[in-house]
Amino acid sequence: MPVSDQNPSASGGSARPATGATRADESTDELEIGLEPPGAEDIAVLPWSLMLRRRVEGRIGRSSRGPWIVLAASLLGVFTASFTITVLTVSLPEIADDLGSTASVLTWAITGPSLAMAVLGPIAGKLSDRLGARPVYLVSMIGVVVFSAAAVVAWDAYSLIVFRFLGAATGAAAGPSALAMINRSFPPARRAQAMGYWSLVVAGAPVLGVVIGGPLVDGYGWRWIFVLQTPVAIAALVIGFLVLPDTERGERVRFDVLGSVLLALGVGSLLLALNRGPESGWTSPLVLGGFLVTPLLLWWFVRTENRVAHPLLPMRYFRHRNFSFPFATLFLANFTYMGGFILTPLLLSDLLDFSTTKTGLASIVRPAAYSIVGPIAGYLAVKWGERTIGVAGGLFLAASMMGMAAVGTGTGLWWIEISLALSGVGMGAVAPSMIASVANTVDSGDLGVASAASQTTSQIGAVAGMQILLTVQAATVATQGDRSYATAYLVGTAVAMGAAVTAFFVRRTDFGAPEPTGRTADAGT
Repeated sequence: MPVSDQNPSASGGSARPATGATRADESTDELEIGLEPPGAEDIAVLPWSLMLRRRVEGRIGRSSRGPWIVLAASLLGVFTASFTITVLTVSLPEIADDLGSTASVLTWAITGPSLAMAVLGPIAGKLSDRLGARPVYLVSMIGVVVFSAAAVVAWDAYSLIVFRFLGAATGAAAGPSALAMINRSFPPARRAQAMGYWSLVVAGAPVLGVVIGGPLVDGYGWRWIFVLQTPVAIAALVIGFLVLPDTERGERVRFDVLGSVLLALGVGSLLLALNRGPESGWTSPLVLGGFLVTPLLLWWFVRTENRVAHPLLPMRYFRHRNFSFPFATLFLANFTYMGGFILTPLLLSDLLDFSTTKTGLASIVRPAAYSIVGPIAGYLAVKWGERTIGVAGGLFLAASMMGMAAVGTGTGLWWIEISLALSGVGMGAVAPSMIASVANTVDSGDLGVASAASQTTSQIGAVAGMQILLTVQAATVATQGDRSYATAYLVGTAVAMGAAVTAFFVRRTDFGAPEPTGRTADAGT
């Protein structure tokens, strides 16, 4: 909005008369632009984009629905980054044929981005705490836009893998910074509800991606996956620029470079070993080396974090049960959920001779139940406590694994659907309550890195579950035949029970207490 600039003082404090068109006052905001129409006084105006943003920001600030608008804008970015994963997975054979490669090579277009986001997530989260969540989110979304557009013109398998990897590397900050803004917008008593909607989008986006992207791929080719993703990412970027609030920047302190490198190497070596284990063999030098070096790197990381003045992730939080036990629960629950996710299509194809289409339709019930239950569980966590909802979620996951372990050649589709739905219900209950518990434990200045750490833990659990349960099934098929799937599901059952046990040690958040500080986190064990 134009504002008159009639400050008579120039630099140095001395007054000078205004004659004709003069230069704008040097104290004018750096975002203002001086316009000098002939015969007029100095005029300073904001660029139209910033003026529009201020108007939108003012309206949101006056609205009682402001936090929910921030939630919706943040979730659009999360949706953009996650809705392509399933349709890409099922389209790998077609992509391989078109690019003259193999599906095994192109699996790195799926696993590579997952590894990048898991490894770089905590670093990105710390940057959002230090530089402000909003600018980090916007820069991250710019990366998603650029590299999704680049993927449209990928000329071979390796260029597609590189563009996907770079898109994930730059986009790794979108999730943690979005979570930080959401958690700062909602009071502690409402965070579990917000995380319920977060779970809805995280689980529902891949389903919607298949529903919309599948016909596009069949009719026009795989490049349309990214043709569709690019404008959605642009919309998320524009809406984020207009809607998302500025957050307080952290102190200007030295960034914990050594801790960041050690954590990235430790997590990366573990994920690489888990990823290559089934193909290269669990006793191969690469896999054994990864497992051996991981604890050494993580031990070095912990020592570093306890010594530096401004650590990447303060270790004091791990002395708080509402931080450490939710991390354990998220790891174990994702192990079970994603382990079952990878086993089920193989079971339905090998044992029941389901077609690809029938398997896909049958499997949709799992993420659909996850997305429906997530918001409900968020509200129930406030009413009944995170412990109750987390324990119930672990038990639902265990029941799902036991149900799938009982599947045989004569099992009806209704039994399979109920078992899969129980898995979605369980994960939908665990995720919002445990993520909210972590957010309610840490200082507001550490919300970004804490959110990223919880996502990294979930990702490690997911990779471990998929690879270990597949290995159990493959290792027992020679002696147990079709029952090898039951053995793998029973391992998943035991892990799910572990999730229920760890969730039991989470205390219900006292929403009447002030938000935690580092000192209260130390004491609240």
